[in-house]
Amino acid sequence: MEIVKKKNYYYLKHSYRRGGKIITKERYLGKSIPKNIEKIKSDFLRETKKELYTKLSRIKNNFKKEWRKYPLSVKRELLIDFSVNFTYNTNAIEGSTITREETEELIKRKIAPNKSIRDIQETIRHSETFLQMLNEKKDLSLTLILKWHRYIFQESKSDIAGKLRDYNVRVGDYRCPDWQDVEKLMKSYFEWYTKNKKKEHPVEFAASAHYKFVEIHPFGDGNGRIAR
Repeated sequence: MEIVKKKNYYYLKHSYRRGGKIITKERYLGKSIPKNIEKIKSDFLRETKKELYTKLSRIKNNFKKEWRKYPLSVKRELLIDFSVNFTYNTNAIEGSTITREETEELIKRKIAPNKSIRDIQETIRHSETFLQMLNEKKDLSLTLILKWHRYIFQESKSDIAGKLRDYNVRVGDYRCPDWQDVEKLMKSYFEWYTKNKKKEHPVEFAASAHYKFVEIHPFGDGNGRIAR
């Protein structure tokens, strides 16, 4: 979102992508920038999102309606299928050599490919953690995140599994926060989470939570997988 000056007039402009096209919406501000510009920005952004939120709600309601029709056994199989695709894609991003077909064989039929033990262990444990997560009743917390991280990596990377990092790291050109600040940053993260989880739209909130988490980069490895 930006403020644009056209001759002697100001406009608020917001652009977003939809269906491969850039959509731009404008609001006239006047000959000067109003003092309550931040409120105007917030209201304008809320209006532009309203259409998307309505569409997301329709998708959610239609899905829930269809999902109720399936027997429990079919639901279980569909969730396992989803875990196969999710596990394959999230691990592939991190450099796993296991293919989509090998991931399915490993998760569904316990047939291990001729690949590294580390990749095999992390594939199995990621899928199991994801399926357990769907039934988790506790609210998100540092304790819960450490538990997931420990389970996924306790065999492949036991020295960092379930532990906040105690050393500094870089991700490309991005220098992550100093390790001595990680615990404090995670405390602030969950304070933000608790305060905002019911204020924002779930999809938007999930995106913000993901971004803030990987920005802190609390673990030596596995931050992306835990965030996703």
